[in-house]
Amino acid sequence: MAGSKVKVFGARLLSTLLLWVVVMAVFWSANPWAFVSLIGFLGLAGSWEFFSMTAKSGFPSQRRYGLFVSWVYLLLVAILLASRGGESLNIISTLDSAVICFVILSSFTWELWRKKEGREPLIRVACTVLSFVYIPFLFSFMLRLLFVPEADSPVPGAWLALWVVAVTKFTDMGAYITGTVVGNFLTTHKMIPHVSPGKTWEGFSGAIVFALLAACGLYALLPEQLAVLGSWKHVVILSVVMSLFAVVGDLAESIVKRSLQIKDSGNALPGIGGALDLIDSLCFTAPVVYFYLVWIILGS
Repeated sequence: MAGSKVKVFGARLLSTLLLWVVVMAVFWSANPWAFVSLIGFLGLAGSWEFFSMTAKSGFPSQRRYGLFVSWVYLLLVAILLASRGGESLNIISTLDSAVICFVILSSFTWELWRKKEGREPLIRVACTVLSFVYIPFLFSFMLRLLFVPEADSPVPGAWLALWVVAVTKFTDMGAYITGTVVGNFLTTHKMIPHVSPGKTWEGFSGAIVFALLAACGLYALLPEQLAVLGSWKHVVILSVVMSLFAVVGDLAESIVKRSLQIKDSGNALPGIGGALDLIDSLCFTAPVVYFYLVWIILGS
């Protein structure tokens, strides 16, 4: 059992290192199109995997239509931000309301032309709306974070986005490492066993500690690049809140996979799974950071 965990950890570490190589290559390019292409691709892949899981489990969904709407939305947001930068954020806010309304209205309309069988029409509509809000909409805030700071740079929020990714992933890593290490020596306490049997309160404590280390460490090293965070107070508050929502984001995907009786969203990344396994926590932490910045730090 211990050897299996070490093997999984090794595969996860290798996949993580390779991902960071790609991220750093995009980062050093300082090209807005490279940034939005990488983030947009991950969002599109996550949507694809979500509907692939529903198809494999036989769960009713408007798969083709849901994918089409999700992809068009992410492409529109990416193009607007890459071409117009921060000035397009207000436009995207209006676009959000319009697209969410459109998805709900069109999903019900789509069902008018289908044969109605019990609860299936309602389940298909609910699945389509959930898939859009859960993945492309929430993950689009990673794109927006790239252009929140006001600075004379092609991608003014590049360091901010990198900070969000680092803190989120350190949360995941901290939970895994702490839970594994403590579990080898002491009795651990299950967190939410009916959702994710592997999650423990000890791992959750480690997640918060690792999030604080990553957040404060990067802010100490890069105070000018992360000046948009305001002060140490905001860094500490954000890191703790992010660690909480990162865990919730991970558990949210566990709910989806458990409901569909699927272990991983995909197998493209050894030790991690698929794209959705990679971005599930970011779907929850990115909106939290965005609104905290806009409403509390920049809005004060």
